[in-house]
Amino acid sequence: MTTIEASTRIRAKVRAHVPDSLPVSGLDVRLAAARLADVVVHTPVLSSQHLNDMMSAEIFIKVEGLQHAGSFKFRGASNAVMELQARGCSGVCTVSSGNHAQALARAARDAGIPAAILMPEDSPEFKRQATAAYGAKIVLYDRYSMPQDEAGQRFASEIGYTFVSPYDDPRVIAGAGTVAFELLEEVSDIDVVVVPVGGGGLMSGTALAAQALVPGARVVGVESSASGVWSRSLALGRRVQLPAVPRTIADGQQLIAPGALTFGIVSRLNGRVTQVDDAEILTAMRFLHEGCHIVAEPSGACGLAAILSGAVPVLGKRVGVVVSGANLGLERLFSLMSPQLR
Repeated sequence: MTTIEASTRIRAKVRAHVPDSLPVSGLDVRLAAARLADVVVHTPVLSSQHLNDMMSAEIFIKVEGLQHAGSFKFRGASNAVMELQARGCSGVCTVSSGNHAQALARAARDAGIPAAILMPEDSPEFKRQATAAYGAKIVLYDRYSMPQDEAGQRFASEIGYTFVSPYDDPRVIAGAGTVAFELLEEVSDIDVVVVPVGGGGLMSGTALAAQALVPGARVVGVESSASGVWSRSLALGRRVQLPAVPRTIADGQQLIAPGALTFGIVSRLNGRVTQVDDAEILTAMRFLHEGCHIVAEPSGACGLAAILSGAVPVLGKRVGVVVSGANLGLERLFSLMSPQLR
């Protein structure tokens, strides 16, 4: 089969399921998967008989903490950087609490272009050090005094590099969708895919991949109850903006509003979002560590937290859950888990 024939067949299959008006499609996810095939880690899908017995379900855990730079974010960042590099981009920048920062810094280093990252002053020290280790320039700001989007755009204007949003970029969304693309290609007949949701890049990419590969599968995003911004926005049919950054251990979910592109995609594809609190996240982190030997940062454990708490009913279902990242230093891990151990 020629490349043109393959592309035509892919387009026909995707168009049967995804509205043409969306800014990103299942085709974009497929093309990103092909582009990233030799760049990203095809992360493992694990299962736990103990977990399956507990929940009376078949649960498949996609371990993105084993991805380059420690999270799924490397997929979207690499997809964006590869395209920008082909256009002669002179440098990239972003605003991020850590995972996208690390991912963009690593992707830029691999491409041989400079990166500059605006990071919150209270972002985990482990993430700041890891970002710096990839050679990126780091500037700190107070996330509680200025909205993230505004801070990022000001930073990009000042430094003169191309801004790569952590989530509101079609290339980032398509790259993030390759997580679910791999999962759904490997595991058949999945009923539900559960993912953490912050800005919405992973959830919107997952919704596109699911719609293209398994149209009957439901996609459920999980956010911190300290925010609830996605739940409220979907209920009202419009993006809600919080007056202040929510305080939660899930630093990847400390946003005041859903992304504009991502909210549109999730809304059109009927995505659902549920909530978990910090205690439920810690319970999931402990279960992953002790029961599955998987290290997960708080944001990354949200999906399993929703399953364990019953926020996502899974009885009798085949469930895919993405553990989205493992960027967690030992000191922070011990600090978070010490109350659980008393």
